[in-house]
Amino acid sequence: MATAVLRGPEGGKAGTVELPEAVFGGEVHGAVLHQALLRQLAGARQGTHDTKTRAEVSGGGRKPYRQKGTGRARQGSIRAPQWRGGGTIFGPTPRGYHQAMPRKQRRLALRSALAARAADGAIQVVKELDYEQPKTAKLATFLDKVEAGRRVLLVLSEHSENVELSARNIPQLKLVLASNLSVRDLLTAETVVFTKAALDAVGEHLA
Repeated sequence: MATAVLRGPEGGKAGTVELPEAVFGGEVHGAVLHQALLRQLAGARQGTHDTKTRAEVSGGGRKPYRQKGTGRARQGSIRAPQWRGGGTIFGPTPRGYHQAMPRKQRRLALRSALAARAADGAIQVVKELDYEQPKTAKLATFLDKVEAGRRVLLVLSEHSENVELSARNIPQLKLVLASNLSVRDLLTAETVVFTKAALDAVGEHLA
C-alpha cells in the first residue's frame, strides 16, 4: 500500500495517509505514459505556421525575358521557387497536431504517472487549504515547510479564489483541479501536493 505524508494547513506533519491502491499502486506502463505525454505536447502546438507558394507571393506577372536566344535557362516567372523572393515548395501550412487516444489508455497513463510519482515519494497531502483572504506569503511559507522544491503542482478539488490568487505570484507553482490532472504536469513537478478532498476525487475518478 502506497502512503504519503499528511500535512496540516500550516505545513506541519500530521501523520501519513494511505493512497488508493487502484490508482497509486499499480504498474507503471512506460509505453502508454510516453504516448500520452507526446499526445499532450503535440496538442499544445499552435499549428499556425504558414509559407507562401508561388501562387501566393506578389509579383511575377510577366515572363522575365524571352524564351529563346538569350543563352540563359528559360524562365516563366521571377516568383518561381528558384528565384530570390519566390514561393516555397512543400512548406508548412496551418494544421492541427491533435492525436487521438482512447479514454481507457488516457486513464491508464494518468494512473501510471501517479504510481511513478508515489514510488518516488513525490506526493504529499494537506488536510485542507482554505484562506479567508489572498495571502501569497502564507502559501509560500507552507511550501517551504513541506520542502516542496521549486516546481510544485498543487491539486485542488474545486475552485478556491483566495488560494488561486495566493498562488499566482509564486514562480513555478502550478495550480490545477483534480479533474484537470495531466501526465505532463505530474511528470514535470518535483512535488505534487493534493488536498485531501482532491485526493479522494482522483481516487474515485480513476479507480
